[in-house]
Amino acid sequence: MPQTSSGLITLFGAAALAAVAGCASTPSPAPKPAAAAPLPSPAQEDPYLWLEPFNSERSDAWVLEENKRTTDVLEQDRRFAANAADALAIAEASDRIPMGRLLNGAVYNFWQDAEHVRGIWRRTTLADYRNPAPAWVTVLDLDALATDEKANWVHHGAICREPDEKRCLIALSDGGEDAVTFREFDLASNTFVKDGFVLPRGKMSAAWEDADTLLVSREWEPGDLTASGYPYIVKRVRRGQPLSAAVEIYRGAREDGGYGVSPNALADANGGRALIIRRPLDTFTFEYHLVTPTGVKRLAFPLKSAPRDLVAGRLVVSLNESWTPQNGVVMPEGSLVALDLAQLTAQPDAPVPTLVYAPGPKESLQGAAATRTSLLVETLDNVRGRIWSYAPAANGTWTRVALPLLDNAALGVVSTTLASDDAFVSVSAFITPSTVVLADAATAKVTQVKALPAKFDASNLVVEQHEATSRDGTKVPYFVVHRRDIPLDGSNPTLLYAYGGFQASMKPRYDAVTGKLWLERGGIYALANIRGGGEFGPKWHEAGLKTRRQVVYDDFAAVGEDLIARKITSPRRLGIRGGSNGGLLMGVQLTQRPELWHAVVIDVPLLDMIRIGHIAAGSSWQGEYGDPDKDAEVRAFWERVSPYQNLRREQAYPEPFVFTTTKDDRVGPQHARKFAARLKEYGKPYYFYELVEGGHGAGANLKQQARTQALEMTYLQRKLMD
Repeated sequence: MPQTSSGLITLFGAAALAAVAGCASTPSPAPKPAAAAPLPSPAQEDPYLWLEPFNSERSDAWVLEENKRTTDVLEQDRRFAANAADALAIAEASDRIPMGRLLNGAVYNFWQDAEHVRGIWRRTTLADYRNPAPAWVTVLDLDALATDEKANWVHHGAICREPDEKRCLIALSDGGEDAVTFREFDLASNTFVKDGFVLPRGKMSAAWEDADTLLVSREWEPGDLTASGYPYIVKRVRRGQPLSAAVEIYRGAREDGGYGVSPNALADANGGRALIIRRPLDTFTFEYHLVTPTGVKRLAFPLKSAPRDLVAGRLVVSLNESWTPQNGVVMPEGSLVALDLAQLTAQPDAPVPTLVYAPGPKESLQGAAATRTSLLVETLDNVRGRIWSYAPAANGTWTRVALPLLDNAALGVVSTTLASDDAFVSVSAFITPSTVVLADAATAKVTQVKALPAKFDASNLVVEQHEATSRDGTKVPYFVVHRRDIPLDGSNPTLLYAYGGFQASMKPRYDAVTGKLWLERGGIYALANIRGGGEFGPKWHEAGLKTRRQVVYDDFAAVGEDLIARKITSPRRLGIRGGSNGGLLMGVQLTQRPELWHAVVIDVPLLDMIRIGHIAAGSSWQGEYGDPDKDAEVRAFWERVSPYQNLRREQAYPEPFVFTTTKDDRVGPQHARKFAARLKEYGKPYYFYELVEGGHGAGANLKQQARTQALEMTYLQRKLMD
């Protein structure tokens, strides 16, 4: 379950892929095999099942009443109007960095502002993009399209055919949900293709096989979905034919986990192409199959691996586990390897990998993307970003050089192109405004092309990195951003954030709204790099999987305790915030350690871990959380830990702010609704707010996002600064 606002997911999923020696505790024994028969129904004795339908007259009325109760308080606070105005001004500012995508010989950008609420897709030349005010040409106007079609369209990206990049599949979502409609779009005429490809609404994926053929995974007939609601059948769709004429080329199983079977197309600058079908067995293990002229063939890759890109005829694959192929050469866990595509096609059952990158003691792999001749590789070194340019040599080896970029920052490859060695790279740090540089992967030369003006006063701010000691002795790093002159007397309002799951890494980044509404007003911000994330590779993540997950919650509490022990703050002034899996983290902190916190923001959360497999796409995350319906050990763990089940009438809790969206078809609003309802039943104070659209995030447009931010910041200021 990817988080709501972290970095972009790579082709085959968000996975940080390097081990760190000695920083994770020894894993406890693996869970026992699943029970032979299903365990008792998790619906037993749940009085709030009526809140689970996405829309019903009763649940809709409940949401409206709860929203009004919250907004009547927070929007009347003396600070709300200024918070909302500042957040919206930041969101709609014309001097924001227009993140560029190198495509079709131009730079493309999706942009939202006060005039373009739903947004426009636009383009300019690379030369003009360097200018302060490029002359943008509108490619697709989502506001006009939504008006013309009387639809609630939200832009969910474009899958463009490589390497020619002339046609794209535009993904359109109703209100921000994960389900989309695909429509073929022509980049030369800036129009949808008449009688072109149209794939009706559904949770699906697609890849270009050639100019007139798609590989599509979707619900072809009613019921062609896994238990988590994702497709498992791939068919070949040819231009001019109805979907009913599509020919099946691969079938997974209804029992598959994760986000469903998906086709993916990779290309290199030399004409090489690889069509790969990914079949998830659970959240983190996958089979990969290569589409060849003689059929679909299983690739003998480790189950915990991910193809990343194709460069100079070599398929680049990241490893979440060590791999000893038939040649006997061990490829270490967390490494990046390359395979000759011609050899792999001829012998898919006998791949011969060569090492590209192996992590050091505190390093981890974050991503990789190809240019015309090179491979850009993102890594972390003790949670500090690095980007390397790797060049393939004729003998199968690789040479590398570091891009000269800001230290102690979050670095990310924004876009590459097969047409050249150009790449856009983002640079962001807590108190340094974000920039975008144009990198030449062949020479490692970088040139700044865009810079965000300062959005808050950071002149008296400093950044420190500390370590807390978790209950089992593991050292857990965290960052603190604060004024130079803070008194160390426990009086400082402090906001602590973390995620702790799905191998997602939390990195330093410039957050203008947090800076303006929190840091500039005297608050302290802390970011915890707890286990469950990918900051130190697969072991850091796997230490907190399934029934071992208590270490994630202990890590976070240890950081809170360390902030208090250093007298940076105190329980009266300490607030916490997290979303999605981080929302689960917040719910556990509320129920397990209520004495540590005075404010708890729980965004788009998982909270009922007993019924998780029956809500939205919850059954797709069993690799992370386990299956409480079938595994007695998992069920027993979550009965002790699940926030919804562990609220107690006799316990005092800090007053939380619980946020969700009706259109969240990934996690679902059910968790947040039921949690708030139980708090109400027990007579506990809380705030609840549900946005009617926005998907798994803070809103479908900038105005909605700004209002959500203002509500939450007003809540935090009331609780921690008053």
